[in-house]
Amino acid sequence: MLKILLISGFTGMLAFAGCKDKPAAKDTTGPASSKTTEATAPAAPDSAKHIVFFGNSLTAGYGLDPSEAFPAVIQEKIDSLKLPYKVVNAGLSGETTAGGKGRIDWLLQQPLDVFVLELGGNDGLRGIPVSETGKNLQDIIDRVKAKYPQAKILLAGMQVPPNMGSKYAGEFRAVFRSLADKNKLPLVPFLLEGVGGIPELNQPDGIHPTARGHKIVAENVWEMLKVML
Repeated sequence: MLKILLISGFTGMLAFAGCKDKPAAKDTTGPASSKTTEATAPAAPDSAKHIVFFGNSLTAGYGLDPSEAFPAVIQEKIDSLKLPYKVVNAGLSGETTAGGKGRIDWLLQQPLDVFVLELGGNDGLRGIPVSETGKNLQDIIDRVKAKYPQAKILLAGMQVPPNMGSKYAGEFRAVFRSLADKNKLPLVPFLLEGVGGIPELNQPDGIHPTARGHKIVAENVWEMLKVML
């Protein structure tokens, strides 16, 4: 298990390591699956619009029932408000931005009205150059825009712990704001705000949020997403 330095001011960001593989190349995010699954929710009418959550183990809800992952929690909010949207959970454990770029064209074969992009965490903890992460995320954004020009896109920001080096951590955090500004996209500043580094909100591995943690993550995302629907 990755040992994270808990430094004052960074406690709220550290457990974002949930999207990283173990250093020895063993994937702590769980077995990968190439199958895109819809978050568990009541059947939506055929006329419903589609919200696709595209991310890694955080989106996939690793270690939990699919109905407990934050995309499914958001579907519950949507249903309670009787909004005509259907959530599709396209989270894949262990996914990097390069991996996401490799599968985005396949994913875009299905209907899409709102696209929530949650990738980058695995890049950060592997020390992948921030410029490469930024280029991959931009490429994904460009492909979504090209296939669905009218689609709305929400970007989820991530952070790396300070033991990755303050320079790298700062550049990594900034790349999400830069992409949001460049593409005029709404941004969730930090997906795991209020969850990272809090033991009772994470599973025994200290990495992946519990069902309770996912409810908080859902609130973080919903704060920005509800304005778009």
